[in-house]
Amino acid sequence: MKDLSRRTFLQHLGIGIGAAALPSFIPAYDKPYDGKKLNVALVGLGIYANLVARGMENAQYCQLAGIVTGTPSKADEWSKKYNIPKESIYNYDNFDSIVNNKNIDLVYITLPNSMHKEFVIRAAKAGKNVITEKPMATSVQECEEMIKACKDAGVQLAVGYRLHFEPYNLEIKRLGQEKVFGQVKVIEASFGFRAGNPAQWRLKKALAGGGPLMDVGIYCVQAIRHTLGEEPIAVTAQFGPITDKAKFAEVEESLTWQLEFPSGAISNSTTSYNANVERFYAAAERGYFELRPAYGYGPLKGRTSNGDLNLPIVNHQTAQMEGLSKILLDGQPLPSHITGEEGLKDMRILMAIYEAAKTGKRIPLT
Repeated sequence: MKDLSRRTFLQHLGIGIGAAALPSFIPAYDKPYDGKKLNVALVGLGIYANLVARGMENAQYCQLAGIVTGTPSKADEWSKKYNIPKESIYNYDNFDSIVNNKNIDLVYITLPNSMHKEFVIRAAKAGKNVITEKPMATSVQECEEMIKACKDAGVQLAVGYRLHFEPYNLEIKRLGQEKVFGQVKVIEASFGFRAGNPAQWRLKKALAGGGPLMDVGIYCVQAIRHTLGEEPIAVTAQFGPITDKAKFAEVEESLTWQLEFPSGAISNSTTSYNANVERFYAAAERGYFELRPAYGYGPLKGRTSNGDLNLPIVNHQTAQMEGLSKILLDGQPLPSHITGEEGLKDMRILMAIYEAAKTGKRIPLT
């Protein structure tokens, strides 16, 4: 990758060369970058960790330099594949010794939700900047404790909001906040899929903290908030029926909720572990805009009342890691929309949605 030009960078990132414009978060290399790379350790080597690792293969500002796993066979496989030295391979018991490893700058936690808090705090105490996958934790209190631990340790905490670095989602944010079609009045945002293996951790409340709302419904909350540029003032919500009592003994099968905003905008969303749905639609005063598919790994597609959106197709993990790493390498604070404080905002809304569904009441959020 030492001869990486602007053209080959775009190819590696997954952006069509014919794209009319390059999003501002993607570095435009007129000459190869040969400076320091941010050394990243992945905690938990599941499906998503594999995506992040592959995304970093073509990154200029970061590289995979360490792993944390409880499975020795994975440690062997990953160390060979990514040339990771023995001293940068950890398990969950000896993870704290990472404090002595000067070759690790950033720890990325891709464990089940209920384990985020523990490893964020342990990483912070080891003096490492941290990214944790979303949802940030399983309760408001946990989020607050994680934020405090990172502040006390003088490290930065990010949440893995990969769509904040994705062109189609950035465009709906721009269309909404700049009122390109006037004030947005109504948003419909839904995300769900059919959960297969009944033994998977997503269906265990102790590990996941909840069902599809925590897993993929959070994407809808994010998209709505960032398109409007507002925080909701109230929520109502309803659980869907349970069609498989054995599979959904601990978490909800589906959930629908409505958010109210200061501008008068309203939104309606559904999330499910028993239906494939992935859509964002915003109706404004003078037109509409939508994404379908909207939140997955792509390629995403969108259109407005003026026609199709033709934006760069990117590798989400590469774009996210490049954007975050460049900020950290420059010694700058992370933008607020990807920090722990942002994760806390989401968690407060998710908890209010659950409360509204359980009580049948309209829950104020201010």
